[in-house]
Order: sequence, then structure tokens, then C-alpha cells
Amino acid sequence: MKHSVSHDLDVATAKRVTEKAYEAYKEKFASYNPSMRWVSDSRAETTFSIKGSSLKGTFDILPREIQIDLEVPFLFKMFQSKAISIIETEIKKWVAKAKAGEV
Repeated sequence: MKHSVSHDLDVATAKRVTEKAYEAYKEKFASYNPSMRWVSDSRAETTFSIKGSSLKGTFDILPREIQIDLEVPFLFKMFQSKAISIIETEIKKWVAKAKAGEV
């Protein structure tokens, strides 16, 4: 499932915002073993585990949006929108902090 979060930041700041949002997500949901690694300057891959299954996704940092794409097995589709909502909330929180000069 692809989802976009709009921003009006430069790409470097949007990348830092994504990292900060993910760090907050990782702290709150440590039991899901979340991990993220940058595979290019603008793309990160993420994984986390739910009930023994591994879920994968990507973050793409674009000039006006951060695209989130989660690959969720059918068994866990009911959790997909909740995960996206939580990640989007964190990103928006950090975009606001960046605009306030806190990042």
C-alpha cells in the first residue's frame, strides 16, 4: 500500500524528519523489532515483525512528499492502515518541528 505525506521542506530536511519520525516509532513499538536502512540518498527500506511474520516497506523522500509503501501479507491487512496512520502522525509531528527550527 502506497501512501504519501506532503511536506514543504528541502529534501535533506525531509530525510532528517523521516529518520526522527522512525526513531520515535521504533521506541514506541520496540516489540515489533523495527529497523530501517538507507539504500540511497532518498530511499530507505524498513522491516518489522508481527507475530513471527516479517513485514517490509520503503520510504522515498521526494521534493514535496514522503512516500511510504508497505508490503503487508493478507493475514495482516487489518493492521496496515493503523501502521500507516501511526507513521504519518510521527512524520507530520517532525515536519512541524523542522518548520519551527527544532530539527
